[in-house]
Amino acid sequence: MKMPTVALVGSPNVGKSTIFNRIIGRKISIIEDVPGITRDRIYGVAKYKDYRFNLIDTGGIDTSEKNFNNDIKVQAEIAIEEADVVVFVVDGKVGLNSNDYVVRDILYKSNKRIIVAINKIDNKKHVDNIYDFYELGFENYIPISGEHGVNFDKLLDEITKEFNKYEENVEDNVIKFCLIGRPNVGKSSLTNAILNEDRVIVSDEAGTTRDSIDTRFKYDKKDYIVIDTAGMRKKGKIFESVEKYSLLRAMKSIERSDVCVIVINAEEGIIEHDKHIAAYALEAGKPMVLVVNKWDTVENKNDIKSYTKKMRAEFQFLSYVPIVYLSALTKKRLHTLMPEIIKVYENSRKEIKTSLLNNVISDAYALNPAPSYKGRRLKIYFSAQAGIMPPRFILNVNSKGLVHFSYQRYLENKIRENFDFEGTPIIIQFKSKGEE
Repeated sequence: MKMPTVALVGSPNVGKSTIFNRIIGRKISIIEDVPGITRDRIYGVAKYKDYRFNLIDTGGIDTSEKNFNNDIKVQAEIAIEEADVVVFVVDGKVGLNSNDYVVRDILYKSNKRIIVAINKIDNKKHVDNIYDFYELGFENYIPISGEHGVNFDKLLDEITKEFNKYEENVEDNVIKFCLIGRPNVGKSSLTNAILNEDRVIVSDEAGTTRDSIDTRFKYDKKDYIVIDTAGMRKKGKIFESVEKYSLLRAMKSIERSDVCVIVINAEEGIIEHDKHIAAYALEAGKPMVLVVNKWDTVENKNDIKSYTKKMRAEFQFLSYVPIVYLSALTKKRLHTLMPEIIKVYENSRKEIKTSLLNNVISDAYALNPAPSYKGRRLKIYFSAQAGIMPPRFILNVNSKGLVHFSYQRYLENKIRENFDFEGTPIIIQFKSKGEE
């Protein structure tokens, strides 16, 4: 079932990101501070009661336009294009400003359900400012405080009041993988190449959504769904000029996929934006395969070794992800892709016996005990796997405050050395003694 989409729109500094983070809830971060990776999330799936919906923070969509008004217009238009409900965030401390009128004029024409969230109503002296906003002429006004979580139940009840309750898709046993990457890296050609491969039988039911094209096909007698994010291209300069818009499209597909295939153009090499796209797949906890497409354009086809070295240097945070070199155009090496997709998917669902895991962790600790901190040393009592997709491990310790990031990385490496988790992120959580 298709999830509804909600967009947060408004001037800068009205608190959209705070509201976004509070609604989405802070996810367990798999990315630590990786240089060159933007950490601001602008897209996520929100869960409230029996509802689920996509949430977009348009403030994070940087249009790189110097003209401030244009910037806000583009954000509002993207929100209208994508959203079923628009939450128009205004600043209850400052009152109405000229940007609010710009946004209002665009939203008027949208025919979408609009909720005006009057943010920063933290104390009584700002309550009177609420009435100023009635001048905007919308029906629905909710005073909130993003920082303190005031009135969020009311806001979320209003957002979800016309949504259907969320139900899992029946086809959840079919592996869905998406092809993501910058425009023009060859995602559509790769989709076509996969579907035209001799061993693949394409069914007629190619479902088209507003966000991407989903195609079901058979490979080795099993059903798969490929999601091509390049399927729906927007017309018009506004969308072409927004690099993060392609990121938004990719994010929607990432959330719906079991595996993310990150496509890179061998001709152009690795560009910063490729890393941003990969970082979102990592943050979403998805198994990944890196594909270097257009390999036919590389002069020395035997140069895989040095290209791999370059890829590993650029994508240090994906050191465990397999790299496939192929050409969608000539179909050379195309047969190497599906086995990797299947393998990383299976690895993301792998469960490790508790006894084996404890042996690995206690051996790792014996080999290299945690450094002491202020006279205290981390002790690990017991380890167990607590989830899959991605695999999640809980380590019971004397105090999680004693865990240094480098030691957590060391334990992750030891788990990977002993169990095949190629292609999938893994999460390690520490639980202090007596903690629920």
